[in-house]
Amino acid sequence: MKTAPPPSKTPAAAGLMTEQAALSARHLRFGWWTLAVFLSLGIGLETMHGFKIGWYLNVSNETRRLMLTLAHAHGTLLALVNLAFSMTLPLIPFWDSKKRRFAGACLLGASVLMPAGFLLGGIIVHGGDPGLGIFLLPPGALLLLVAVIMTASAMRARPR
Repeated sequence: MKTAPPPSKTPAAAGLMTEQAALSARHLRFGWWTLAVFLSLGIGLETMHGFKIGWYLNVSNETRRLMLTLAHAHGTLLALVNLAFSMTLPLIPFWDSKKRRFAGACLLGASVLMPAGFLLGGIIVHGGDPGLGIFLLPPGALLLLVAVIMTASAMRARPR
């Protein structure tokens, strides 16, 4: 007499895990590469500080310095959030795949828009104001909030 395979070995579960594993791997790759990029930016900023580069350090460039520092900080932090998201996905295998993919897309969007807004806002400044790139920040922040709330909600959800 042949018995049914355990639930984790069924084709539906295998497909779910495959899609989930692919999403996890995407965020893992994105997180590590983004971390490398923004840590490099931090090294560049420290180098400009060390060599007293006026474009970065002059008092008239305070806005630029702040925006570039915020780009480095947010990029690094969001890289770590992507790594955490990647590690969280296996803990919630029952999360609806459409919601999981949407949360992942929101997190990736936020991880690009927020640091890019600060970076572009700091490269081109207008007097004491950041450049137009800063307008990327609010949609990026909203995407991050959506991703975090969706992930937190999935953590407390129960399988049906």
